Amino acid sequence: MVTEFADQDLRGARFERSTLAGAVMRGVDVRGLDIDAPWLADGPLLVNGVDVAPLVEAELNRRFPGRDLRTATDPDGLRAAWAAVEAAWRSALAQVAAMPPGAADVSVDGEWSFAQTLRHLAFATDAWLGKGILRRPEPFHRFGQPHVEYESDGYDLSIFVKEPPSYPEVLAVRAERQAMVRDFLATATPDVLAEPRVVPWSPDHEEPVLHCLHVILAEEWEHLRFALRDIDRA
Repeated sequence: MVTEFADQDLRGARFERSTLAGAVMRGVDVRGLDIDAPWLADGPLLVNGVDVAPLVEAELNRRFPGRDLRTATDPDGLRAAWAAVEAAWRSALAQVAAMPPGAADVSVDGEWSFAQTLRHLAFATDAWLGKGILRRPEPFHRFGQPHVEYESDGYDLSIFVKEPPSYPEVLAVRAERQAMVRDFLATATPDVLAEPRVVPWSPDHEEPVLHCLHVILAEEWEHLRFALRDIDRA
């Protein structure tokens, strides 16, 4: 079934966790249209017949030095990629530290606050490194921030705290998880990268360790972009 919109006024409409894949728009007024698609690189995205996805990717790589390393496939490249994303996050942390107290806990337009973003990245590391790669039976830290659909997908939300931890506590857990990735990459070999692992959210599906690391790097860069987008508006 295809839903058709003709002569409709959708000004100010907001679409969240929705798919517009394959949508066709003709004769539309898109002034001020704001699209945020983490999977844009999977493209194409055609605007007036031009695939703009590669152009957006190139601009994001320019704005975020080191982002282009996120698809590295060898141990040395992955170590360089992780060093680059850690450096980028250090700069963001310094920016927040210079802001008025409480800025890290401010939510903009219903999005996660800076502190919640750091908690989610700890959760993502626990999922893809702790659970996926290292196969730990209890991988998640209680301060983690699961994705929105976590409970509705049938997972136990009770393992996470209901009251948000303090920002210093968040920073401590975040630093621990960054060190986990750094330590793993320090001894990673091509053979290890090729080993199969069960996908954390799809127990009947396997991917190589390299794929899990790529997911972690993608999470890091995308959420850095989200965080910096909102910091100036906090």
